[in-house]
Amino acid sequence: MHEERPRGPWERWGRGGGLPWRSTLLIAVLVMAGTGFAARNQPDREALDAVGRVLLLAGAVPLLFRHRRPVPAVFAVAAVTLGYLAAGYPYGPVFVMVAVACFAAVVHGHRRAAWWAIGLLWAGHLLLSHWFYRWLPPPGDGPAPWGQELPAAAFAVAVLAASEAVRVRREQWAQQRAERAAAERRRADEERLRIARELHDVLAHSISVINVQAGVGLALLDSDPEQARSALTTIKAASKEALGEVRQVLDTLRTPGDAPRAPAPGLGRLPELVEQAAAAGLAVTVVTSGPEAALPPGTDLAAFRIVQEALTNVVRHSGSRTARVRIGRGTGRLELTVDDDGPATGTEAGGSGNGLAGMRERAGALGGTIEAGARPDGGFRVHAVLPLRPEGRTS
Repeated sequence: MHEERPRGPWERWGRGGGLPWRSTLLIAVLVMAGTGFAARNQPDREALDAVGRVLLLAGAVPLLFRHRRPVPAVFAVAAVTLGYLAAGYPYGPVFVMVAVACFAAVVHGHRRAAWWAIGLLWAGHLLLSHWFYRWLPPPGDGPAPWGQELPAAAFAVAVLAASEAVRVRREQWAQQRAERAAAERRRADEERLRIARELHDVLAHSISVINVQAGVGLALLDSDPEQARSALTTIKAASKEALGEVRQVLDTLRTPGDAPRAPAPGLGRLPELVEQAAAAGLAVTVVTSGPEAALPPGTDLAAFRIVQEALTNVVRHSGSRTARVRIGRGTGRLELTVDDDGPATGTEAGGSGNGLAGMRERAGALGGTIEAGARPDGGFRVHAVLPLRPEGRTS
């Protein structure tokens, strides 16, 4: 089955009115002029009269349709050329029209049609030159030397080989364009996923804190106004921080290549998470081990977001009011463990929505792993292992 292929520049040249008028007219003029010149050096052939010129023009007409109807065009040009040769007219640029028609057929995917057309033309030329010459003009003509068939065969092979080379190159260009488009779509999808993940992590954590403090404020509004004021202060601080982080994420959508206006969050901001969790009624202890060293930015951000999401899940889904965060830096990897003592409240501990999936995506993007599940003693644990690579190295 013929496969439609992208259009090339040779098609676009004459596509304004749908037919390649200019290129066909140029070919016709060149063939006319060149054949007239060639006829002077072939006195043994028929003189190029009006009938011969009409045949040359008739061979050029199908070239107008070489892009729309390449198969009929190539056979029509081959048939007219064979009639021109049978009439005994001079050899020469007439074969240029055959080459152009074959080229168009091949690059449009009709390889067999081009091969058949040029093969039948060559076979017809053999019959004319070696068997039917007795009954054809010019009078008294003898058989053509077999040696001239080698250049004719070489010309046919060269036309087909050049056409195939262009077709292959054209397909390579189309494949490269498709691969670039697919890569751009992948990058766009990855960027959308990254932004969605960032927004989820920022909003889920901050809104969880705001929700808890709003409940505290409502409960204590009449009985303990000072405590209610403290809850409102926490809500204000959490909402301000959330707005700042959301603005930072959205800044990346301005224009490609713009640098963010603020550094990305990292484990250096872990004390802020502890304070926010404390404002929501969750006491968090942090234990670190291993050598202190700067983390690659991607790993630092992923570690911060994983801890943030794990603490958010404790606030939202666990009845425990304490949590423990352990950060271990080993050779070539960073380990994060967040434990709470449970029990779960309302929904499955640890959540079953986008939070846990987002943590897994972050770890997986760096070649790391996430394990999350209930502990035998009734609590819940999130354990992440992130490989450490020098900044700029890809996985």
